[in-house]
Amino acid sequence: QAERIAFEKTMLKAFEKLISLPDYGGQVYSLTPDFGNGEKNPNLITMEEYQELVDAHIMFKNMDADPYLKSAGIASDWPYGRGCYVSADKQFIIWFGEEDQLRIMCMKKGTMLNEVFDRLNAGLQVVESIDGIDFATSSQYGYVTSCPSNLGTGMRASVHIKLPNLTKDGTDKKAKKV
Repeated sequence: QAERIAFEKTMLKAFEKLISLPDYGGQVYSLTPDFGNGEKNPNLITMEEYQELVDAHIMFKNMDADPYLKSAGIASDWPYGRGCYVSADKQFIIWFGEEDQLRIMCMKKGTMLNEVFDRLNAGLQVVESIDGIDFATSSQYGYVTSCPSNLGTGMRASVHIKLPNLTKDGTDKKAKKV
């Protein structure tokens, strides 16, 4: 529990730096009840606020409810050391204390994929510039993650494409043809 709190406090330095930048701004939402020894958590949110963030797909779900994460020890000490940073425009999000310890996401509507990657890269450079934030790497496997599908670059890219009228008739017949 103490290690998770220490990690969150280290990440707060990166979040403070992001919040100070006009291209990011934003806020930190934390589930950690307190930092121990009577130290209050200034970013603590209520369970109602947490559920709103989960419903909006901004925050991850309760890891303690997942038997696989529990059995692997990933959900230990829930909810200590868990939360997220969200940029002012809600397009850049960092989950901390989640399955891979950090999950850094950047999203944007439109067709300019390089803009998304450039912003992600700039945000990652801010995070990596903070003393005490080092990523686990292996000369053989690259970035080490708890999810084997993310080994190597530690990166996963997704593109959502809107296909108008694909299910306009109320069925998936056209989609199956594609």
